[in-house]
Amino acid sequence: MPPLEPFGARLRRAMDERGPLCVGIDPHAALLSAWGLGDDIAGLERFARTTVEALADRVAVLKPQSAFFERFGSRGIAVLERAVADARAAGALVLMDAKRGDIGSTMAAYAETYLDPAAPLFSDAVTVSPYLGYGALRPALDLARASGTGVFVLALTSNPEGAEVQHALRADGRSVAATMLDHLRAENADAAPMGSFGAVVGATLAGGLTAAGVDPAIGGPLLAPGIGAQGATAADLPKVFGAAVRDVVPNVSRGVLRHGPDVSALRESAARFADEVREAVGTG
Repeated sequence: MPPLEPFGARLRRAMDERGPLCVGIDPHAALLSAWGLGDDIAGLERFARTTVEALADRVAVLKPQSAFFERFGSRGIAVLERAVADARAAGALVLMDAKRGDIGSTMAAYAETYLDPAAPLFSDAVTVSPYLGYGALRPALDLARASGTGVFVLALTSNPEGAEVQHALRADGRSVAATMLDHLRAENADAAPMGSFGAVVGATLAGGLTAAGVDPAIGGPLLAPGIGAQGATAADLPKVFGAAVRDVVPNVSRGVLRHGPDVSALRESAARFADEVREAVGTG
């Protein structure tokens, strides 16, 4: 199978055509219950199938949270495999939210799980954790470049606990988060129209970027969790990301999913969020 067009180029086109929005697929027990479904394989399968049916042909990115499928064991992974394949077949880019991070051959195996085109869970991109050292991510970065896929590295996350690591200062005075963004900026050098190596930077961090001394412009995408249930709004994006706002991929999960299982309501909610983001970032 020939390599895909680079992920950054595919993502830029999807965002321009479908709107700059990523919707999570997070089938946790409370949402399954709210949909009138059981916290079991049947409920999981119905939830995933309905979300993909409602959104995969119209949103730029779908982001399954692997943990909510893994908790059901091999049968849950089978549901995840089907959801990924169906979402990609319908035109959505799939970002696997796995947050893997390890070293050597183990990191390489994680990369092959999500970024090898022959793998059952092959996705367009994956989230990774750099806190065994950015260099330990090299197997994933190299495979992504070779296969036309993407990697999103945790940098400044939306949870308050992250600050104790991400805002910590190195001996050279730079924060850990700023260091991660510097690495990604180098990965994306000379990429057009957008690099394939992104960062996770919370939309709730209105003062966090300044406090951490970071420039979010990395030449690649910025996955921004926190819109909706966590309190951030589309209008906050220019304040948080400044000139890099056009490269932001806002992530909404509960804000959309709470409208299920009604397919029309899911679609209307996602369209509303996408319109709000377009207006906020000036692409509407």
